[in-house]
Amino acid sequence: MTSESLQQNIKDTLKQNFGFDSLRGNQQEAIETILQGKDCLNIMPTGGGKSLCYQLPAMMLDGLCVVVSPLISLMQDQVENLNEYGIPSAFLNSSLSLPERNKVEEDVENENIKILFVAPEGLLTFNVMSLLKRTNISMFAIDEAHCVSQWGHEFRSDYRRLGELKEHFPVVPCIALTATADKKTREDIVKQLHLNDPKVLVSSFDRPNIQYRVYEKQNEIKQLTEFIQKEHQDHTGIVYCLSRSRVEKVTEELKALGFNALSYHAGMTPKKREKNLERFRRDEAVIVVATIAFGMGIDRPDVRFVAHLDLPKSIEGYYQETGRAGRDGKPSTAWMVYGLSDVVKLARMIEQGESSQTYKQQSRLKLDNMLSICESMNCRRQSLLEYFGEELPEPCGNCDACLEPMETWDASVACQMLLSTIYRTGQKFGAGYIVDVLRGSNSAKIKERFDHELSVYGIGKDISKSEWNSIIRQLLCMGYIHIINWEYRSLGLTEACRPILRGELKIELKKLYRSKSKNKSKSNSGKAKDFVETDNPELFERLRVLRMNLAKEHKVPPYIVFGDKSLHDMCWVMPETKEQMLSVHGVGESKWERYGELFLQEIASYIQEAAKPSTSQADISL
Repeated sequence: MTSESLQQNIKDTLKQNFGFDSLRGNQQEAIETILQGKDCLNIMPTGGGKSLCYQLPAMMLDGLCVVVSPLISLMQDQVENLNEYGIPSAFLNSSLSLPERNKVEEDVENENIKILFVAPEGLLTFNVMSLLKRTNISMFAIDEAHCVSQWGHEFRSDYRRLGELKEHFPVVPCIALTATADKKTREDIVKQLHLNDPKVLVSSFDRPNIQYRVYEKQNEIKQLTEFIQKEHQDHTGIVYCLSRSRVEKVTEELKALGFNALSYHAGMTPKKREKNLERFRRDEAVIVVATIAFGMGIDRPDVRFVAHLDLPKSIEGYYQETGRAGRDGKPSTAWMVYGLSDVVKLARMIEQGESSQTYKQQSRLKLDNMLSICESMNCRRQSLLEYFGEELPEPCGNCDACLEPMETWDASVACQMLLSTIYRTGQKFGAGYIVDVLRGSNSAKIKERFDHELSVYGIGKDISKSEWNSIIRQLLCMGYIHIINWEYRSLGLTEACRPILRGELKIELKKLYRSKSKNKSKSNSGKAKDFVETDNPELFERLRVLRMNLAKEHKVPPYIVFGDKSLHDMCWVMPETKEQMLSVHGVGESKWERYGELFLQEIASYIQEAAKPSTSQADISL
């Protein structure tokens, strides 16, 4: 097959099955690589269309596409969506009863399934491998491939064995996909999966429709509720917390304030988790409060905000979690508050873990990089993209650092006070005790140690606790101090601080408080270049109601019937025929067969009603 005919076949399959006119980014090259029987590693941001990179070639190749997927919820979402597109799909995982599992295996053997999703824990079991060896396998797709690497941010031991696939199926092409992997992680993925001279494709990590905003933690619940009420009152969002207990507490506080809030974490019963996941997938304006156990592979396109109430462990984790907002290209917000306690808590978790020292060192470096992004006074997007090896020539104009420029102050004297206090108390204490000495606290512990007699006692009483914590955090990030005992969280000095103590180095730090953006919404919407809303809200609302009714009837989430982008496109195109409807974004043959006529009728009804003269016009004509 010539290159031209291959590209035409790809284009025809894309339009007929998925209703799309063109591919994005590296999708075309990834698909062509697999169709040519070669391995591929594709790094593509969340919402960039990774799934299509295996779904489309699976339709064009003879045999079964096997997708390794980490979460049951992701499999269910993908299978529902593919079956709506008329692509026979199924999954094998622990949620199936024995009769259901037998039915899937029978469908695989009878070649009634085109795409099969399998959990990494079950793929290499005797039963599944025996089934696959009796089947014509067209390709393997390893989703969330960063889990393979010990250098990735979410290493999973079950992924480690996936390299065995090449021993059993040496000539079957394999595509590995992930949203986040630096150079070291990419090399490890290739090595661990035994990919054969793969084509490595790295797309842009930029998500211009997402506005990144990071604030220092003061009263996080108050900060969160003000943010939601002012900017996302009737929107769907995700709030991430570090612990299960915190998830439950935040959920109850949001519910008490009238929000449709749900919890999601690994400590809940499977039945409760499944129920809440289904509500998230189907409800309008729902907020899920969760640990990072929630969200991997979420396909819901209209998540308008992702909020972090605690500092993420790594930039990779932060990027992937925030990437769950705005998958439809519409303006969305990645909002976060963090504090010194977050840094200490995460660092202690690393040190107390059972991982190797090499892995701990890597984890500490990732945490340092995450803190650096937060403490930076530069454009957030530039800093994020730089971490992934991508350059943004100009500040983005769509993050808090650009919209709310940070004020700085000469903190040289304050830093000298802090460093002297750490030194004179013996480099044995954590931030809380150091700040108490600086502010002249009358605590019994200070008097027991006679630290109230030190020359530094009370010299920083004019600076608030919050401001001292901000100074400590910034100096930690800048390497002038470090934590020398993780059990007691003791602060210590580094060699780099000597010029500050000697008065030879001026230190500029950012102020604790920042001015509010006066034009946030305008700035945000201006960056969502690929998403155009309709100027016909009445028709859009009618189509949205029809979509909801159909979703309930077919027992699928509304976005699986049609995404908002498709409804907006219908409002622009105003289709009157099948051919016109098939020109709408996301409308392929399968969607047309299921829903096309009903949406045409609704549009026709709207046009007819809009054409009728009003009562006043009729009176005039009489």
